[in-house]
Amino acid sequence: MRPTVLIVDDHPPFRAAARAVLEAEGFGVVGEAGDATAALLACARLNPEVVLLDVQLPGPDGFAVAELLAAQPHEGPAPDVVLISSRARGSYRERLRTSPVRGFLAKDELSGAALRALLARER
Repeated sequence: MRPTVLIVDDHPPFRAAARAVLEAEGFGVVGEAGDATAALLACARLNPEVVLLDVQLPGPDGFAVAELLAAQPHEGPAPDVVLISSRARGSYRERLRTSPVRGFLAKDELSGAALRALLARER
C-alpha cells in the first residue's frame, strides 16, 4: 500500500522535486499546497496519511499550521505531520519538542527512505 502524502511548500520547484522523489520511492502524492490556508483545505479534502510541511511559509509558519491540523477534525486518524526546512534541525530544536509533529527532515535529506524511517520510529 502506498502511503499518501500532501506536500506543503511555497516554492513550486521544491514541490515538484519532492513529488518526483517520493513517487519514485513508493509514496502516493495526493496533493500540493503553497500556504497555510491551502494546506488546511487540502488536508480536509484529501485526508492524506502524511503532511510534508515546510516550516517557512508565508503567513502562519509550519509550526502554527501543524497546531491547526492537530485541532482540525479528520475522517479517520489525523495525518502524521513531518516538518521540512532548508535549515538544520538544530534551528528548531526547542519548538520541535512542544510541537504535535511526527518529526523533522532537512530538505536536502528528503527521500522516501528517510521519510519511511522517520514514520517507523515510535512516538
